[in-house]
Amino acid sequence: MTLATVRGMKDILPPESERWAALEASFRDHAGRYGFREIRTPLLERTELFARAVGETTDIVEKEMYTFTDRSGESLTVRPEGTASVVRAYLDHRPAAGEGPVRLFYIGPMFRHERPQKGRMRQFHQLGAELFGTDAPYADAETMAFLHGFLAGAGLRGISLEINSLGDPECRPAYHARLTEYLASRDGELCDDCRRRRVRNPLRVLDCKSERCVRATADAPSALDFLCGPCRDHFAAVESALSSAGVPFTRNARMVRGLDYYRRTTFEFVIPGMGAQNTVAAGGRYDGLAQLLGGKERVPAIGFAIGMERLLMLLGEGGGASPAADVFLVTTSAALLPEAFRRKMDLVAAGVRAEMDYDGRSLKSQFRRADRSGAKVVLVLGEEEWGRGAVGYRDMAKGIQEEIPAEEAMRRLRGVPKEG
Repeated sequence: MTLATVRGMKDILPPESERWAALEASFRDHAGRYGFREIRTPLLERTELFARAVGETTDIVEKEMYTFTDRSGESLTVRPEGTASVVRAYLDHRPAAGEGPVRLFYIGPMFRHERPQKGRMRQFHQLGAELFGTDAPYADAETMAFLHGFLAGAGLRGISLEINSLGDPECRPAYHARLTEYLASRDGELCDDCRRRRVRNPLRVLDCKSERCVRATADAPSALDFLCGPCRDHFAAVESALSSAGVPFTRNARMVRGLDYYRRTTFEFVIPGMGAQNTVAAGGRYDGLAQLLGGKERVPAIGFAIGMERLLMLLGEGGGASPAADVFLVTTSAALLPEAFRRKMDLVAAGVRAEMDYDGRSLKSQFRRADRSGAKVVLVLGEEEWGRGAVGYRDMAKGIQEEIPAEEAMRRLRGVPKEG
């Protein structure tokens, strides 16, 4: 008798495996352009990691995890998602990770015991990235621009970015209270799972794909109406930065994502018209997750994940990063951060590895980071020079800095010859 593969698991043979390898290589190359480096975490983790991080009331923890007790009596789980493991590793090895922002990406298998379906198996694979160490809205926009560029470069057409903000511990309780009151008035219209969720975690009800729950919550209150001042300003700045980077988006006030650790920005790339399973890739900000996992302090972070099987299915049959930067942008004033960010995104889109400091640190600190980045050129945006339409252009190899027109600097960095 020939032994078949376990239900929900799949062998990947040539030529399909070659498509997988090509997609992984493309992701590594794109991640390198944005300064992300690869991390590989174990398949097995302590069960408590996912119970804390993902949330005890989620379907993943309640129904889908592959959990067992090993011979020493310890409860272990085969990882159902990547972010919790990456955060755990970051906390374990934080000194070795270096000064923030720290950019990490991963590629690998995940496991959930759910009904196998087209594009989603019990062993599935994800491409993901996490950015630690800054809560600047530019980091949110960069993460979404990274994902937007990768999906477009892979050949995926018709995708749309949807964004939302879930607020933070300061403003979310008021929204939870209002949402709980709303859901209580519609208890009889909800599915059995959501009647339980509405008490323990009301946000999860909005994530339910059951048609009866979607109808029952059609006019549910929006988290955007309950945002505090800082969260409202952050979300507005994210939208502005996305526009600056040339990434189109729409708001989706119902989006909550399926995991408990998200706060503030959440996002999904979807293909309209595909029904409940229209999400291609998704992510969000999770500034409090490190503390949930035992970290001593808050670590701002944002990330995303892409299901490889689903992406390859959507692409159809047709379808190692160097740590050194090419250029590092330095600003002398926080007022110049939006312009520096726009220039950085223009350079990245042109295939140039560009870096900058999002948090407006001192010039000394920025130049120190520029030196550690290995950048060949440092572009200095100073208030006086910018007023003249110029920037400082420092050749790090030659140790020479000159003042030149801003557009001439961009032409040099993109390798475009000067006209005339």
